[in-house]
Amino acid sequence: MLLRFAGFELDPDRAELRRPGGEAIKLRPKTLDVLALLTANPGRVLSKQELMEAVWPDVHVGDDSLFQCIREIRAALEDGDRKIVKLVTGRGYLFDAEVSTEALATPPQVPATDAAVVPAAVPAKSWRPFGLSGRTALAAVAALAAAVGLAIAAPMFGPDLFKQRPPVIAVMPITGSDAGAVPTAAAVTTRLTDGLAKIENIRLVTPEAGSDSPQAASARPAPADFILSSELQNTGSTWELRARLTRTATREVIWSAPVSVAIGETDLSLQQSRLAAGLGHLLALRLNELAQAGVPAPADGAAKVAVEQATAQINQTSKERFAAAQTMLEKALGDHPDNVDIQVALAALQLRGIQMVWYSPADAALVEKNAKAMLERALRTRPGSIPVLQAYCRFLNATNEFTESLVACARTLAFDPWNGMALYHMGLAQLPLGRFEDALATFKQADRYDTPEVSRWTWLLGAGVSYLMMGRDEEALPWLQRSIAITPASGRPLVLLAAAYQRLGRADEANAALAQALKLRPGSTVSNIAIPTRNTSTAYIEARDRINQALISAGLPER
Repeated sequence: MLLRFAGFELDPDRAELRRPGGEAIKLRPKTLDVLALLTANPGRVLSKQELMEAVWPDVHVGDDSLFQCIREIRAALEDGDRKIVKLVTGRGYLFDAEVSTEALATPPQVPATDAAVVPAAVPAKSWRPFGLSGRTALAAVAALAAAVGLAIAAPMFGPDLFKQRPPVIAVMPITGSDAGAVPTAAAVTTRLTDGLAKIENIRLVTPEAGSDSPQAASARPAPADFILSSELQNTGSTWELRARLTRTATREVIWSAPVSVAIGETDLSLQQSRLAAGLGHLLALRLNELAQAGVPAPADGAAKVAVEQATAQINQTSKERFAAAQTMLEKALGDHPDNVDIQVALAALQLRGIQMVWYSPADAALVEKNAKAMLERALRTRPGSIPVLQAYCRFLNATNEFTESLVACARTLAFDPWNGMALYHMGLAQLPLGRFEDALATFKQADRYDTPEVSRWTWLLGAGVSYLMMGRDEEALPWLQRSIAITPASGRPLVLLAAAYQRLGRADEANAALAQALKLRPGSTVSNIAIPTRNTSTAYIEARDRINQALISAGLPER
């Protein structure tokens, strides 16, 4: 059946969601599954448990998997105000749109003699909602690959392979160094496989338990192009995970990486999540680099040095060093106008200049327009590049284009589901839209993954802000305090901590936190630390005003 709602069409045969103009919207299979279930039950609240059991029947996944699907559906339907897919607090999700159906024509039967050519007409993304378990679905992908005639000898892993078809990767069960590590190794394997299955430009196969074969038993004719194998060791204080990616045809190790997670600081479930995320994030970045190989890159050493030096100065720089870096990058871009890396580095540097108010108002508007144009040009060249998508996601967020930022962040996660910075910026975009609960869940998901660790203070701060926005000040305290412990030289977390203390009636602690913040950010006032309100929701403005009133009560000057 073809389903129509709010001007959109959901076509199960083609595994497509189409806009009112007929343009297909690319969604992951699990996201399509969730949408199919919602549209099959318009007007009825479906619990989170009901949705998860239907879409992930044989796989243990966290709430974040469902949250990501819901985010992608809302972005696809341009449902930023959540009028179509509604969250019913404490109950689940409601699809609030009229749905009509139309029977699709039955495809003609193909004679048996033509069976050999049938696969050529099979859509690349055939879809069977809820019909396959996780392991069976992966095996089916491999079987389809065999049907279209994948070569036994895998070609070189590079852009040509990605252009021909998604490379097939066999994920071997992680082995434990001793009996005590085996259960954790099995849990990390499951989490890793579930995350890799979300990456849209690769395909997975998984062996049966106890098998040494790098492919599903039901798909023996379709060997994987690459084998991912890993070993886990418990040292007493840390989990040490080492992985390698091997080319099947030559047995050549083309990538390897270690991941280390402390044991004593967190519970076992969080340790398992961070092990899988640490490995998955590194592998996703490497796969993305390989997929993007061959597109314009720095043409010489001077261009590469310019990018590296400018990137190092984006976060820690003076106005003078900023100007020197901008001059250097502009010269490099003049020499190599199609270079994506230079475009991204220059746009990021200019965004920093805008945020630090190092441009005049008139110049800032022009620079913002040019920086956006550069990033969009880079995206046209590398539409699937994680660094480009991540830079665009951040830029749109910083310039108050919050709905567009959510889309760019979601695209980043389609190539790296564990990308903590994409999750952080997604949460930052949800806050001004008034989606405080969604933002909190996003920041907590980033904390569960903890990749990269150097950015941990940002999502801790985001979770604290989310709690403040909802008036849950006591719950905000530990998140803000942990953020400050990691990055004590940043004044903003201390300002927010002061607001939380003030609203909790702890005036002395509020005054102390504010005094410390003003040492780091002298001259701060309520007005000059405020975020612009363009494109923000009424709920956000009201919550921000309540925080500002607490800061004024704590002694922060209004102007």
